[in-house]
This record gives sequence, structure tokens and C-alpha cells, in this order.
Amino acid sequence: MNKIIESIRTIPDFPKKGIMFRDVTTLFSNPIAFKQTINEICNYWENKNLTKIIGIEARGFIIGSCVSLELGLPFIPIRKKGKLPHTTIEESYELEYGKATIEIHSDALDANDNVLIIDDLIATGGTALAAISLVKRLEASISGCSFIIDLPVLEGNKKITDLGIEVQTLCEFSGH
Repeated sequence: MNKIIESIRTIPDFPKKGIMFRDVTTLFSNPIAFKQTINEICNYWENKNLTKIIGIEARGFIIGSCVSLELGLPFIPIRKKGKLPHTTIEESYELEYGKATIEIHSDALDANDNVLIIDDLIATGGTALAAISLVKRLEASISGCSFIIDLPVLEGNKKITDLGIEVQTLCEFSGH
């Protein structure tokens, strides 16, 4: 795990003062650390009877696509409102600085699906909880959620596990 942690760049005061932004683009540019990341996720979830991998825009697309290819499963994107071309369902959620909305194609999942939701980081859990809501509205099962980074002080991980959903994280950072 050290290679993964060492490959994540921290940018102080971005996007606003007091935030320590954890930048995974440096992890993506390190083939050895990125391969280890994908292997860790795949090894953890490979025997969980998954049918589809969901990636949350935008960094979840990169991670989720790689995991879906490794596991031989379809990839389903959850995108910001207005970015998907077909009929969608949407879910709004609160951000520190306002509101956001994400969408999924209305025909992307059904009751026969058991999915893994992937994103780069879990902080307050707003985006992940909105994604979970979308999946449940399409009557699919959620095997779990996987994140590279957990910011435990913000308790997003706890909010998900309190719903009875398993969470995998590869590393933790203190602070915001």
C-alpha cells in the first residue's frame, strides 16, 4: 500500500483554504502503483458475484473501467446531470457549497444486477450516497463500494456501512 499512498499528491488549500486536496492523477500516472490499485480492488471483489461495475464521474470512470475490464464485467457510468444521452433517473445531494445532481441511464440496471460502486475518494459521502440511491431505485443489489482514499474524519464511510453496505478503501488520510 505504501506505493499507492506515496503516489497520491496532496495540494493544500484547493479548491478552497483549509482543504487538503488528494490528487489521484499522480497515482494514475504511475503504472506500477496504479496496477497495484486495480489489483487490490479486483482481488477484494472478484468472488462477490458482481454483475456490473459502476463508476462515478470523473475519476471513478478511470478506476471502474479498469476494474470492469479485469473482472470481465460491464461498466456503467453515473454522470453529472445532462451528460447522458438516453432516458435517465437523477438524484440530487448537498455539497459544502451548494447542490449537485447525478444521473444514470434508466435501463442500465435491473433487479438481477449486483453492483460495485467505485470512486476515487470517500469524504462526506454525499456523491456515493446519491449513487447508492440511484442503484436502489433501479432495484439492483449493491455488493459494496470501493474507494482508493478514505477521509475518516468526514464519516462518509460510516454513513455507507450504516446502510449495511460493505466498503473497501485502500488508504486513509487525516483531515479534510
